[in-house]
Parts: sequence; structure tokens; C-alpha cells
Amino acid sequence: MPQNEHIELHRKRHGRRLDYEERKRKKAGRAAHERSQQAKKLRGLKAKLYNKKRYSEKVQMRKLIKSHEEKEQKSSTQEDAPEGAVPAYLLDRETQTRGKVLSNMIKQKRKEKAGKWEVPLPKVKAVSEAEAFKVVKTGKTRRKAWKRMVTKVCFVGEGFTRKPPKFERFIRPMGLRFKKAHVTHPELQTTFCLPIIGVKKNPSSPMYTSLGVITKGTIVEVNISELGLVTQGGKVIWGKYAQVTNNPENDGCINAVLLV
Repeated sequence: MPQNEHIELHRKRHGRRLDYEERKRKKAGRAAHERSQQAKKLRGLKAKLYNKKRYSEKVQMRKLIKSHEEKEQKSSTQEDAPEGAVPAYLLDRETQTRGKVLSNMIKQKRKEKAGKWEVPLPKVKAVSEAEAFKVVKTGKTRRKAWKRMVTKVCFVGEGFTRKPPKFERFIRPMGLRFKKAHVTHPELQTTFCLPIIGVKKNPSSPMYTSLGVITKGTIVEVNISELGLVTQGGKVIWGKYAQVTNNPENDGCINAVLLV
């Protein structure tokens, strides 16, 4: 932690005040009244600038409310048939309102960017470094114990090559390297053996994520091209995220649930 983050450090050690939430709620309640008083008191150029800023904020709020209302509209509407003869290619045409479809797609993309999903296991026990790594002593002296052997299941990718032993910090044993996972589709209620593309996030530590360590609750990306799932645009979905639901080092296999 940087030297200047004393407040964060104190908060981690001792927590917040007991009435923190209540004070925060009251402050949020007062904010509208304080803003109103300030708007009444301002004069001249300051008042103009303030009102301009408030106007832009209100415009943004109205746009947001309108976009939320659009999400509720139906995806397709059947209009009244026009009078007279209609060409054959126009007979079955419906006018689609893409408000809901588009907003859901955008929402899903934003969720994936932020790394937030509705996961099957929301709370997972953190795996300590003492449990995940075993100290390996190398060299002629007893002091050289700077190497670590990974004791959990891990994924290393296709074109992985080890560093020379002299420079290798973490050793990932061949017996604990996994390439496939048993992924259950929650809607289809079916399990598939799918190849792993990569480790997206290990909740225990960012270091585990970079090393590709797979523990219970880890989000992995799997290749689902053989399932034949397609997007609304008709493109085949290639990769999707899944959460590991078992302890792979104990079971000898990776069981996961697809995040849909």
C-alpha cells in the first residue's frame, strides 16, 4: 500500500464509525435542501453557471429515465394492414422496436466489461498463499527457498513454455494442469466437456488469476462453439464464462456452471 493511504489503512484495521451508515443517509437527505438554499443565494455569473450545470444534470436524468422506459416496450408490433393490394414480400413483415433487445445486449456487454455476473457461488472462502503454494528449496545452501510450487489445479494455455529453472519463480506441475472442464448449462440441464480458453478471474487473488490457478468460485472462459449457440444477429458464440463449483484438486476434474 502507498505511504499516503493512511485513511484506507486505518479503515481496514479498525472499520468505520458505528453510526456511519445513518450519518451517510442523513447527509444524502439534506443534500437536496442544501442545494436549493445555495441556488437561492447565488447571484450574477455564479448563478448562471450553476443553473447551466443543474440543467445539464436534469437533461441526463430525463434521458436515463426515458431509456429505462424504452426497455419495457414490446420487441415487435403488428400494424394494421394497409388498404388495397400488398406485394407478396411485404405480407409477413412486422415493424420491430429494438428498444428492449438493444438495451439488454448493452447491459450484458457492460456487465462483462465490469466483470460482474450473477454467479452460482456468490461467496467463496479465500485460498491463502500458504495453502496454494509449497516452498521449494533449491541450491546448495539452506537459505535459498524463493521458489514456490503450485498445489492447486491450474491452466497454462496452448503455447506455454517453461522458463529456465534458474529463473523460474512458480512451478506448475504437469499433473495439475487441466485443459477441459465439465460445464453445466443451467437452462438446458445438460453437462458438456468443453476446452478451457483462459482464467478470467480468481476471487482469492489477482496473482492466482495471472498464474491461471483454478479454485472453487473461479470464473473461467470456455469454448462453447460445439454447442451451436448463436447471438440475435446470427453469429455463433465462441467463448462464454463459467464459474467453478467444486474443488478441482480434490475431485480430479473441473465442474462449472455456465453464466447465461
